Amino acid sequence: MGLDLKYIDGQTPIDEDEKEGLRIETISTKEELDEFEQLNIEEALQWVFGKKFRLKQVFTEKFICDLHKRMYENVWNWAGKFRKTDKNIGVHKHQIPMQLKVLCDDTMFWIENEIFPQEEIAIRFKHRLVSIHCFPNGNGRHSRIMADIIVDKLFNKEPFSWGAANLSNASNSRAIYLKAVKAADLNDYQPLLDFSPS
Repeated sequence: MGLDLKYIDGQTPIDEDEKEGLRIETISTKEELDEFEQLNIEEALQWVFGKKFRLKQVFTEKFICDLHKRMYENVWNWAGKFRKTDKNIGVHKHQIPMQLKVLCDDTMFWIENEIFPQEEIAIRFKHRLVSIHCFPNGNGRHSRIMADIIVDKLFNKEPFSWGAANLSNASNSRAIYLKAVKAADLNDYQPLLDFSPS
């Protein structure tokens, strides 16, 4: 039985080779996949919000990959591993480690020098992280949880609510979110800053 996935606007298709990494052979539809992924993500969130993190720990390749692995390891055998193919979004696959290091270094500099307000630092990090597109799939959800970790665990503020909706499904909230991400692509972060706590 093959995995038949239908994508909505803004989702990155999973390559056939990447589909081979599915750990649960009985999954055949996007709905089933989403359900299993959400269960795994909820386990990861319990881990995240039960821990304390240090600044220098969060902005590392190891932490970023470990979080993705915790979010998807029950579903995909490539969870936490950088993608090996180029996508319709993101940097070239060989540039991922260097671009991630630059992002982490930039973010540490922003924090240490108070370059932007704290919420904006989290949003800028989230946007650049999803733009790098480190992993075969799950980059949007992963980047939003990273932003929540930054505001909650590092800055002691409320995590973002992201429109209080499942942004993996087609909805009005998703449309507003994607429009805000596209504005951030043009260096206008205000729509994403307005949306994230809504």
